[in-house]
Amino acid sequence: MTGTLVLAGTPIGDISDAPPRLAEELAGADVVAAEDTRRLRRLTQALGVTPKGRVVSYFEGNEAARTPELVEELAGGARVLLVTDAGMPSVSDPGYRLVAAAVEQDIRVTAVPGPSAVLTALALSGLPVDRFCFEGFLPRKAGERLGRLREVADERRTLVYFEAPHRLDDTLAAMTEVFGAGRRAAVCRELTKTYEEVRRGPLAELAAWAAEGVRGEITVVVEGAPDKGPEEIDDAELVRRVRVREEAGERRKEAIAAVAAEAGLPKRQVFDAVVAAKNAGRAESAGRAESAGRAESAGSTGGR
Repeated sequence: MTGTLVLAGTPIGDISDAPPRLAEELAGADVVAAEDTRRLRRLTQALGVTPKGRVVSYFEGNEAARTPELVEELAGGARVLLVTDAGMPSVSDPGYRLVAAAVEQDIRVTAVPGPSAVLTALALSGLPVDRFCFEGFLPRKAGERLGRLREVADERRTLVYFEAPHRLDDTLAAMTEVFGAGRRAAVCRELTKTYEEVRRGPLAELAAWAAEGVRGEITVVVEGAPDKGPEEIDDAELVRRVRVREEAGERRKEAIAAVAAEAGLPKRQVFDAVVAAKNAGRAESAGRAESAGRAESAGSTGGR
């Protein structure tokens, strides 16, 4: 019988937030894989627990190499507990490779739920929480960071990021440039710890505050992009877009539907614009024909 991989959430600050099951799993696991064994030692001492199993390190530097070893332990029936420095394994922390490898081998994977900086910051931010997306850490290089932010500039959901304190000012400045100075945000610092702070305000204001220097673990929550509503374009532009699609081979019905969807308008509005333009074109052609006929008639009379 194969073993079980247990992903255990650990406190993000206050040690008393540790779930009771965490102590049980630490005491009973055959193998405890920890992001930092020194932090694990402090955690077990605080909880009054002595792991009976083997303790190994499992961090970014050895994750790829150690994963096969742990999978072998699991395949042999071991109960392997995975913990990171704070929060839930795999969420911007080591763990994904091991979970994927265990799933591939049909090994059971379960979890001990625990505190999460993502959800805690989101709940404290005062921003909409009904829909959100977690973006993790942004790239360190300025150009790559701007590029990543531009990818979500029109994202309507609330955005959640992790950031290092020494890069916070640059990140908030980049967000101000891409998202706009007035976009609301919250910087959540040292969550559940003694010096917890949640700073809320427009991005430009937060960027100016961060420029003075900020310390601690940081989670940034940013309001989603506002609803732009239907695109404001006149009838002539609607007709031009339909004509371009028709010239590319689309049938008029499909072209009208596509243009309406792009502009966020009812299909009937685009259809009416196309019909009106068509009628106006016929009237113009008729007018030119009538004028030409009169000119020809006047010329004939003059010749007599």
